Amino acid sequence: MKFKGILTLLLAGASLSGFAQTHAEGEEYYKADQFDNAKDLLLRSLNNSATKKAVSDYYLGMVSYEEGDMKAAAKYFAEGLAIDPEYAYNYVGEGLLKLKAGDTKGAEAAFKLADKNSKKDASLQIAIARAYDAVDPVAYEKQITKLVEKARKYNLNNPDIYLFEGDQARANKDWGKAAGMYEMATNYDNNATAAYVKYANLYTMVNPDYAIKMLQNLLSVNPQSALGQRELANAYYNKKNFAEAAKQYGKYVQNPSHFKSDEGRYAFLLFYGGDYQKGYDYATKLLAEDPSNFTAKRYQFMNAAQIPAMADKLPAMADALYAAHKSNPKENKFASIDYTLIANALQADKRADDAIKILEEGVKEMPEFADFNKSLAFAYLDKNDLTNTAKMYQVYLSKIEPGYNDYIQQATFDFYAGVENKDNPTVAQEFYNDAKANADKAKKILPDNYKPVKIYGDIAKQTAASADAAKKAAVSDYEQAVVLLEQADDTSRYARDAKEMYMYLGNYYLDVNNVAKAKENFEKIFQYDPDNTDLRKFVDGLK
Repeated sequence: MKFKGILTLLLAGASLSGFAQTHAEGEEYYKADQFDNAKDLLLRSLNNSATKKAVSDYYLGMVSYEEGDMKAAAKYFAEGLAIDPEYAYNYVGEGLLKLKAGDTKGAEAAFKLADKNSKKDASLQIAIARAYDAVDPVAYEKQITKLVEKARKYNLNNPDIYLFEGDQARANKDWGKAAGMYEMATNYDNNATAAYVKYANLYTMVNPDYAIKMLQNLLSVNPQSALGQRELANAYYNKKNFAEAAKQYGKYVQNPSHFKSDEGRYAFLLFYGGDYQKGYDYATKLLAEDPSNFTAKRYQFMNAAQIPAMADKLPAMADALYAAHKSNPKENKFASIDYTLIANALQADKRADDAIKILEEGVKEMPEFADFNKSLAFAYLDKNDLTNTAKMYQVYLSKIEPGYNDYIQQATFDFYAGVENKDNPTVAQEFYNDAKANADKAKKILPDNYKPVKIYGDIAKQTAASADAAKKAAVSDYEQAVVLLEQADDTSRYARDAKEMYMYLGNYYLDVNNVAKAKENFEKIFQYDPDNTDLRKFVDGLK
């Protein structure tokens, strides 16, 4: 039993060591020009037993150079040489710094020391060529060309040669040549991770299928590459295939070389991929690990907002998310969807004033985002504040290219705002004028639709000089409107408007003693309300 237990532990240890992080993961990211990520992994793996610290120091020094921190770069290169004086690449780093400082002779001396320790290393020749290229590719063109030729002489099949030439072509915006060089690098070494990634990056926005295919090729030979997993997920995202992007990110976040900052994006992708419960559960797990994780809090709420069973919990979650945002608005930033979903949750909780406050902040932060104004209009509508409803919807229309439904909605809001302001005739008339103007715009778009004509009748009825005048003011418009309505493919959709107009017309004809016309209009109502027994008794009693 003891032997079996020891064997189990040994096997478990072997499995873990197979996935232990080393300098290699950081090196992959560096070669793919993802310097921040390279630095993260290099520092994270620095004290791991399998890491070659002299190699880590070289790449950390190169990252520091890219960051413009020459002092840190010099420190790393010196530390690397102290650890392993025979590791040639830190001499290249020192030569790069001397070259950058204008000490050409000192740089050449450092490169010679590197060459002395390299034993005909084609990759080292390319590293030196890159040093010259980083400082001035034009001034040092001859040196670069000679170094590339030397690398070819040492090993024509070395992928670093073609990776470098691809980078040169990319810098010159020769995209076709760059892609060809990157592909050659993968042909010579199917483990040339950076070449796959750089090829994919050339195509990920313009032809994501090319990028996806190349990254799938990478993962077929190196399935544990965190870089490859991450880039494949991003390629699917760029293709707007959010479900597949989430699936790939799900694999990536299980990789020990993933970045904590990417965990929130997985919840984001689950949201956009429509896997709301999984997104909610994952974000909840992240919050359990770190309750201050604002990104996780956002995506927990966003996913929860799509789950009907979570409706009762949404207001409290919305309050907590907004409080976290307000506690540090510069760091805990909102996107438009945050404001919208929080406002929706508060409106559903009958807290229109709180929803309005949230949306007003959204308008202030993102004034170009028209939907905030639309949501504000409906938040005011929830408060029966029809004046501000109409005003806010008008602001919304000013930010978009309105269509028929937009103009009809605005005309309707304007009409009811006019009714609301009946005690202020001047203001009321302004709203009625706006209602007619918007109905006119809608009628130009769909001249055979009944709705604009009905709105004309509504306005005429409301602005009539007396109650008696109101009884006949809308007749002409309503008669024209019901003819148009009855020509619609599905009149049942407009039952409410139809019943209102036929009732008005029936009553008008009764007032003028035209019983036949009155009955004709009342009878039309039964198309929409066949079980109205009270109306049936009334109509049957007319003589």
